[in-house]
Amino acid sequence: MPAKKAGPPLRYEELAVLRHLAQRGADRTPVAKSSRELGTDLGFLQQATDRYLISLARRGLILRTLDARKQRLALTPQGVALLRREFELLRRIFEGPGRLALTGAVASGLGEGRYYLSQPGYVVQFTERLGYTPFPGTLNVRVGSEDLLRTTSLREWKGIRIDGFSASGRTFGGATCLVARMNSQPCHLITPDRSHYTDVIEFVAPVELRKVLSLKDGQPVTLEIEES
Repeated sequence: MPAKKAGPPLRYEELAVLRHLAQRGADRTPVAKSSRELGTDLGFLQQATDRYLISLARRGLILRTLDARKQRLALTPQGVALLRREFELLRRIFEGPGRLALTGAVASGLGEGRYYLSQPGYVVQFTERLGYTPFPGTLNVRVGSEDLLRTTSLREWKGIRIDGFSASGRTFGGATCLVARMNSQPCHLITPDRSHYTDVIEFVAPVELRKVLSLKDGQPVTLEIEES
């Protein structure tokens, strides 16, 4: 289902509905619940609850399927992402910058990192904002399903911005970098704005990580990532 326009900020009551549905497992599978039942759970009138559900569905945050007896409610990926942003905001307030430790396995890429990291528009920014000129190439690490779920929060972290630019008639996208260590070697996790999220994450460093750490494809590595 295509994402809807963001529209005005969510009402407190709409956010409460999203949280309640997630607590009932609607982020994983549809939940059968009438508007009356949902309103009773949350202390809302049935008519108001219906309005909140309609608004959330229009925004693309929930899927609402009606049948003769009950409706089925499920959070969309956009709805889950919104709750994750709320979680990260509260975590940052009470716990400060985030830290994440995980493991992965070295993987081969398509070799595109060397081309992009050699572009002057990137090199200048990396040098100024990261404090070094990166080795021309990224090191790819594939994370397992358990750690993959944990890494989804990284997109909500504050990092070091690398701005997009235009050169030679084409446009190069921006990226966000997070301070990291791979097998205790300092580096940065880099997440391009245009990338489609997969189980592979990329790292840059002032040195060739493969060579310095004597890494081969499939070899496990330990990773520590920090919010900037």
